Amino acid sequence: MLDANVKKQLDTYLQNIVNPIEISVSADSSPKAVELSSLASEIAELSDKISLQLESRKRTPSMAIAPAGENARVSFAGIPMGHEFTSLVLALLQAGGHPSKADPELLEQIRNIQGEFHFETYISLSCQNCPDVVQALNLMATLNPNITHEMIDGALFQDEVDQRQIMAVPSVYLNGEHFGQGRMSLEEIVAKIDTGAEQRKAEELSDREPYDVLVLGGGPAGAAAAIYAARKGIRTALVAERFGGQVMDTVGIENFISVPYTEGPKLAASLEQHVKEYGVDIITGQRAAQLSQQELKREQMIELQLQSGATLASKSVVLATGARWRELGVPGEAEYRTRGVAYCPHCDGPFFKGKHVAVIGGGNSGIEAAIDLAGIVKHVTVLEFADILRADEVLVRKAQSLPNVDIITNAQTTEVLGDGQKVNGLQYTDRVSGDSKKLELAGVFVQIGLVPNTEFLKGSGVAMNRVGEIEIDTRGATSIPGVFAAGDATTVPYKQIVISMGAGATAALGAFDHLIRTSVPEQVQEAPRNDGKALSMAS
Repeated sequence: MLDANVKKQLDTYLQNIVNPIEISVSADSSPKAVELSSLASEIAELSDKISLQLESRKRTPSMAIAPAGENARVSFAGIPMGHEFTSLVLALLQAGGHPSKADPELLEQIRNIQGEFHFETYISLSCQNCPDVVQALNLMATLNPNITHEMIDGALFQDEVDQRQIMAVPSVYLNGEHFGQGRMSLEEIVAKIDTGAEQRKAEELSDREPYDVLVLGGGPAGAAAAIYAARKGIRTALVAERFGGQVMDTVGIENFISVPYTEGPKLAASLEQHVKEYGVDIITGQRAAQLSQQELKREQMIELQLQSGATLASKSVVLATGARWRELGVPGEAEYRTRGVAYCPHCDGPFFKGKHVAVIGGGNSGIEAAIDLAGIVKHVTVLEFADILRADEVLVRKAQSLPNVDIITNAQTTEVLGDGQKVNGLQYTDRVSGDSKKLELAGVFVQIGLVPNTEFLKGSGVAMNRVGEIEIDTRGATSIPGVFAAGDATTVPYKQIVISMGAGATAALGAFDHLIRTSVPEQVQEAPRNDGKALSMAS
């Protein structure tokens, strides 16, 4: 089940188990159950602090993990390999008393949550967004006896998936009712179930002293800006909904210089760890609402209002809010989102195994999606609005070589069709003939570019172009003194990770230079030079 290298690494991790734990396996004679039993046995053999037992559970195959002598509150219905193997390792360590690296205040808040919370999370093992949710809920269940959580591999429990009409992951249920869809951070989940938590957090944030540099955004640009600012020894904070930004939705990264291959979540974790090494105040689970200039304590400050009601002040700001997937904006898209309309082929592709799907967009993202989906689904139709594909030639050749991929250019998608429950087709117009045509399919994957996350800047005075990108100069400065910007939210022509990092560093250095210059009075008293001449300095 586990190869020698994985066993060696796992054995090293399991040395951190402090207290005895029990693994309970519910299995039958099915191949997957036998596979899970084998996995559990191999894990138990690696540590004398792990015992193994068999028991009957609601779902089979499944395994539960608990401190010895306690009822299990963390379980895996399915085989937690692939992206979920880390979730399994963390569950073992946490059940065995190894402490979490999460914020201590947040951990204490979780311990004090009152009520009964039984979570179920449907995942696919190819989903890079799912582990964050699984790990957050597992940690909550480990800390609080009133909380339980079960990860459910949708591929093994297809009847449940069909009954609940799940077509996108992660899909979370609380006490039998739908709780949330897509990536959610630990902070976001806690805020949703802990009444009053958001208000308490907003009050605490508003009481904080002004910062020297406030970075808005937790992607590559924001991380780079925070590191470069903090290295200057100035008071720095980073505010974001989640750390990693859109990188978290990227599976394979092969163009990050000096690193031949990595994955988005892994890179995001490295970015976060690097930022933490510099003592930056990291404030996650927050979304910007408004940016304005205010005079505070006789100093010109930039105020950032958050949707939670909190207000933060800073002498300078770096806007690195990134971008999100562009939507089609056609009838049926919003109605069938997560019910056949998807934006992440890696996450949701397995739910369309053996079915017909469409990919909207002929750029790199669209053609890469078509290539990935071709190995899962029965047939992929790519629809491109222009008369040619915009993807790299190597990707186009690969897609054209696949027998179950069709490519249609000059195709304008006009409507997503469905039966009221889920997608069953798509309508498009042939831009050459003007004819309206229909495709019968089960899923639509939208890959038509990005939209900058800058809506909150309207009315702030920050200059933006017609598509909402922040206009910057060579130092990353915007139209407002003290406000800088970097990354995919700006007018930089190429939206790439390595470019965003460089832009974040530039913006931070620009902000530092601004702080130096604005801290010097407009006129400094003349001082004698060595040559007897006078020296005058201006800001």
